[in-house]
Order: sequence, then structure tokens, then C-alpha cells
Amino acid sequence: MQQRKTNVLAVTIAIYVATFMSAIEGTIVSTALPTIVGDLHGVSLMNWVFSIYLLTNAMMTPIYGKLTDLIGRKPVMQAGLIIFIIGSMMSGLSNSMPVLIFWRAIQGIGAGALMPVSMTIIADIYSFERRAKVLGFNSSAWGIASVLAPLIGGLIVDKLSWHWIFFINVPVGLITLILFQVYLREPKRHSDVKVDYLGSFWLMLFLLGLMLSFQLLGNTTINWAMVILAWVVSVLSLWLFIRREGRTSEPVISLDLFKNRTFVIQNAVAALISGFLMAVEVYIPTWTQGILGVPASLAGFAVTPSSLMWIIGSFVTGRLLAKWAPRRIIYLSLAFIAVTGLCLALIPVSTPFAWFFLITAVGGVGFGIVITATTVTSQHLVSPKTVGVATSFNTLSRTIGQTLMISIFGIALNVGMNQGIQTHAGTNMAMMNKLINPQTATELPTKLLPTLRGILYNGLHGVYLIGLGLLVLAVIVNSLDRGPQLTAAQHAAKLQRGSAHETTD
Repeated sequence: MQQRKTNVLAVTIAIYVATFMSAIEGTIVSTALPTIVGDLHGVSLMNWVFSIYLLTNAMMTPIYGKLTDLIGRKPVMQAGLIIFIIGSMMSGLSNSMPVLIFWRAIQGIGAGALMPVSMTIIADIYSFERRAKVLGFNSSAWGIASVLAPLIGGLIVDKLSWHWIFFINVPVGLITLILFQVYLREPKRHSDVKVDYLGSFWLMLFLLGLMLSFQLLGNTTINWAMVILAWVVSVLSLWLFIRREGRTSEPVISLDLFKNRTFVIQNAVAALISGFLMAVEVYIPTWTQGILGVPASLAGFAVTPSSLMWIIGSFVTGRLLAKWAPRRIIYLSLAFIAVTGLCLALIPVSTPFAWFFLITAVGGVGFGIVITATTVTSQHLVSPKTVGVATSFNTLSRTIGQTLMISIFGIALNVGMNQGIQTHAGTNMAMMNKLINPQTATELPTKLLPTLRGILYNGLHGVYLIGLGLLVLAVIVNSLDRGPQLTAAQHAAKLQRGSAHETTD
């Protein structure tokens, strides 16, 4: 009944636009950040323009997931869009860095609804057979955003002003809001809504401490007292959260989810591979600019094949989910990603730019398979009334994996470069900063360029060795899924039979 009332095409377009807004946000802001910092005179606070957005986004994701199961997908998506639009508009009106950071926090709170609720709606309106293909199509928004964001960002900054980087979200967000309002239909939920406010608080405090510690670890100078304090807060609030969830009738994240070994393993693999994805998307442009001297406008295109082949991997997953067990699908995806990981760890410093297109394309197929498979499988391993929670937990797992590993990779790169500087007289970190930017690399002494590039190469080599370690760990984690090897559809059918049996009893 619901599917006949919902205009599936219009809602799919709305989901695609919402995903595109999420995908383009980080890159387009990074393009404008130098201009923003110059205008608002806040270089010491510039990292928080990104960090606060990620923090509030991650904190709210599981809360939105629970609310979608309690009150419905539509009101949660609409609330998230309204908060995101307000945050975008006020970010554009900001006249100082502290004000901008505050409104970026509000923007992140709204953005926390966009991805998990979009994927939950896809699970509602599409059959199992078509869902992976639709997720693949939806993932193309990330590929398009990776190409268009630098161009759009540069054009807006040059022709208008950096304020329009945020203002542009307002009309797009309003159109998306209207599409969901008019075309998405879902049954009214008459049951009394019981929100576990205390559990939500402990969960948000846990995520705040965890994510903040990752951000602090990524700083050039690490404040270990603050890191340890953040860890203590995280551990304590996690214990209080688990204790609370075991006692309440409407837990934010049901602890029963973690009794399903396949569900836990799928999300653990998603977190590990999302962490490795950061090594590809963040550090390949650093390699191509710093070592090969490729202009920044072209360096980002080295990872574009990954985003495009991601779509192919997602389409392939649609067929695999119906025939293969989750463990086997993950092994296939890891084989593709391992090719990329091994190449990045072993290729010499003189590797031509064109090779990176092939390396990232192969990895893109694997990323498309593993992310789509873990998302769809997580949805099928739970009852329909907890699909929202399962989807948001999958999104949260990937976010935590990315945030943790970007900090660890940053530490590995800095340690590697510092070791290189200490063993090569006449080099320093200021030179390395100039080397990474092709525009300032020309200011460096020509005779030092090979040495500096070798130092950067060794630092990146450390990043990709850690990346290989992540892939090995993902293989080990996946091998622990030793239960009955059912397909995702068979898991869902088994779950439905169990629910029907309970109802009969």
C-alpha cells in the first residue's frame, strides 16, 4: 500500500539530491577555506570548521536512526533538512570564525540525518533485488561531487564570494524538502513514542569524547592530557550507555543487534575499509602534488576513477547478494582493494601519474561491493522495525573508521617525514609544507627536490603499510563469520519465520 502511494521516482530524486549535498559539502568547503580564513582572520581555528561538522554529524546519526523507527522516516528527514538549511544559511551570514564554527555545528546536526535516513527510505521503497542497484546509482553522487566540487567551489569564490558556498544549500535543500513532503507517503504511527533521552545523552557523550580524541591525535602537537581525558569520558559514558540500554524498554541501539555475529562482522569490516578509503582519497592527491608536481586542479582527478568504478561495484553487488553469502562477498571485495593497497605500498617514487587512474579504479570496484553489501546485509539481518537503527549504525561505523584512521595516517606521515628530515641535513618541515603545494614547490632549491620528494615518499609509504594492515585485519575479522553461510535474502527469510513463530506463540 505504501509503495503505491509513494512516488518512487520523485523520492529517489530527492534522496539523490540529499546525498549529493552531503557528498559535496566537505570538498567545496575545503576549496573555499583559504579564502574564508583570510577574510575572517582565524587560521588557528580553521581545522574546527571541518572537525565540528564531523563531530555533530556523527553524534546525531544513531539518534536519527532510532527516531526513524519510532516516528517514521519522513518527519526525521524533514527535521534534518530544516536544521541543515538553517545551519547553511547562518554559516553564510557568519562574520567571524567562532560564529562560523557554531553554525557549522548546527549544520552538522542536520546533516546527520541525510545519509542514514536516505538509505533507510531506499530499503522501504525498493525490493531486495533492486536495492543494491539503487544504492549504486545513489553512490554516483559521490563520484560526480568529487569532480564538480573543486570546480564549483573555485567558481563561486572567484565570481561571487565564499558566503555562497553555504547559501547554495538553501534553495537545493528547500527543493529536496518539498519533494519529500509531497511525494513520500508512509503509514501513520499511532503508538506512544518513548525516546530514551538518558541513553541518547550517554551515547552522544561517548561519541563526542571518541571523535574529539581522534581530532586531537591528528594535531601537529598532541595534547596528551586532553586525549586521555577524552578517552576516560568515552569509556565511562560507553559503560553507562550499555548499562542504560540493558534496562530500558526502547533502547537507542538495541544490544540484541550485537548478538548477531554476521551483523557485527559486516559493520566492523565496513569501518576498517572506510578507514583504508581515507588513505586513497586523502593521500593520493598529496602524492601526486608533492612527489609528481601535478597541479592541485588535476591531482584530485587521480581518485575520480575510484568513485566512478564504485558504481560498477554496487551494481555487481545486486547480483551477488542473491547468490552468495556475506562472507564470500566481502572476500571478493577485499581482493580488489588488496590490489590497490599492494600497489600503493610497493610502487616506486617515479610512478607516472596515469598509473594512479588504474590503481584507484580497481580499488573502486572493491569499495563499491563492500560498502553496498554491508549496508544491504545489515538491513536484512534485523527486523523491519529496527531497519533505521541498523542503517544508522552502519553509517556510524564507517564514520568512526574514517575519523580514526585519518588521525592515525596523519601521525604516520608526520613521523615518517620527521625521521627523514633528521637524517637529511639542510631539510626541515617548512620545506615539506612547500613541497606538498606545487605552487610553492618552485621556491625550493632545485638540488633538494629529489631528497624532499624521497622524504615525502617514505612518509606516505608508512601510511600505506598501515593501510595494508587494515586490509589484513579485515580479512581476519571476516573469517570469524563461521555461522551458517546464508545469503542476505535467506537471513531475512529466517528472521521473518522467527518473528511469525513468536507471534503464533
